[in-house]
Amino acid sequence: MLSDRMQKALNGQLNAEIYSSYLYLSMNAYFKSANLDGFASWMYAQAQEELMHAMKFYDFVHQRGGRVLLSAIDTPPTDWDSPLAVFEATLQHEQKVTGFINELVEIAMEEHDHATQIFLQWFVTEQVEEEESVGSVLEQLKLLGDARQGLFMMDREMALRQAPSGSVESA
Repeated sequence: MLSDRMQKALNGQLNAEIYSSYLYLSMNAYFKSANLDGFASWMYAQAQEELMHAMKFYDFVHQRGGRVLLSAIDTPPTDWDSPLAVFEATLQHEQKVTGFINELVEIAMEEHDHATQIFLQWFVTEQVEEEESVGSVLEQLKLLGDARQGLFMMDREMALRQAPSGSVESA
């Protein structure tokens, strides 16, 4: 059984994961409007992955006998100055989510909620991977500078990312 504090915190993270999906879908739309379909595809896969994360929280709260309480999702930004600006914002966002996950781990430890601590370890590892992945794209964009040809080559490469297996439809 979840404590009220833990349930509230997990519901907050569920909301944050849905917002992340919404943010990345907005970034997808930005890239589509700029005719950068590879970057758009990468962000679509990222949006799907974040929605899958949200469903993990949704299912876990129910599994532990808690109640999911959904709340309003903030409107994400819709415009950025460049692909570089998008990925700078993405890295900032992922670092913020890492902070949220770390706070959840702290609460679980304080509550002596070992099941939630174990559940959250997957997300701790996932956030390391998220920051590394986004950081890698960001560094490549910085190396490109104003080289438009390089941007189009990178766009093709970005299209190779697939949506995660076990996506939301099967959750």
